[in-house]
Amino acid sequence: MPHKSTTHKKTTSGRRTGPVPHRRPNVFIRLLQRLPGWAWWTGGIAIVAVYVYFFYYIFVGPFGFRWRALYGEVNYPDGYEIHGIDISHHQGTIDWRTLRERGLINETPIRFIMIKATEGASRVDENFEENFREAREYGFTRGAYHFYSVYSPAEQQAAFYIKHAKLENGDLPPVLDVEHKPNHQSDEAFAASVLKWLDIVEKHYGVKPIIYTYYKFKTRYLNDSVFDSYPYWIAHYYVDKVEYEGPWKFWQHTDAGRLPGIKGEVDFNIYNGSFYDLRKMTIGAREQIGEDAYAD
Repeated sequence: MPHKSTTHKKTTSGRRTGPVPHRRPNVFIRLLQRLPGWAWWTGGIAIVAVYVYFFYYIFVGPFGFRWRALYGEVNYPDGYEIHGIDISHHQGTIDWRTLRERGLINETPIRFIMIKATEGASRVDENFEENFREAREYGFTRGAYHFYSVYSPAEQQAAFYIKHAKLENGDLPPVLDVEHKPNHQSDEAFAASVLKWLDIVEKHYGVKPIIYTYYKFKTRYLNDSVFDSYPYWIAHYYVDKVEYEGPWKFWQHTDAGRLPGIKGEVDFNIYNGSFYDLRKMTIGAREQIGEDAYAD
């Protein structure tokens, strides 16, 4: 039999207690010991690369912007004075008095509030009626948006929105929030269905609806010139400036805002123009401010 290496363990009195087997390193340690030098260098470089990526993702990239925003460093776009928010049931019950008296974005008052009204052809946001009523009661310029569903025809969704979003003079134009395309529809059919919703709602209210979507979604699916006549509300978070090259009216620049009167995060938006321009957009503006002023 082959000889097995042993050692002898001594007691405190100096006497040997017998042979103790020599323990070999475990399999993982033996594999590491056999790795060539180039493997150690490659592993070290990979670890550094992962660390650099993690550092960038957490502190520099989009996640970093949101992380800093959650802890009080909201990225406010430069050069814009008209600020607003958009809300739904996700914000829970809002303390409207506190929001009115203490709600400031970049040290300026909130001028407009976009409120979720409907989704698809059967769902009304559970807080819509209260939010819509209170927004006007506390003096905000309000709007109501519809979340476009991939499961219902555009005609049914338009009729459902009109039934529940009873916009009045002084309210912002109706808003279509479209973020998904049905898999079963071609790009052309999808664009036609979105246009159908816009046409029906425009005929009812007499104003061009606002299109809300991410800028990449718009350039991919709604880039036809027929959509250029509709005011565009762009969603583009954690950046210093809008990358979309076309005209736009609103910019949702973060989903990590904090305000007195609202628990949790809320989306912050800016309007690309003056408060007077914003009021000119509202339903019935021609009658309220006069034809001559409207044309200026």
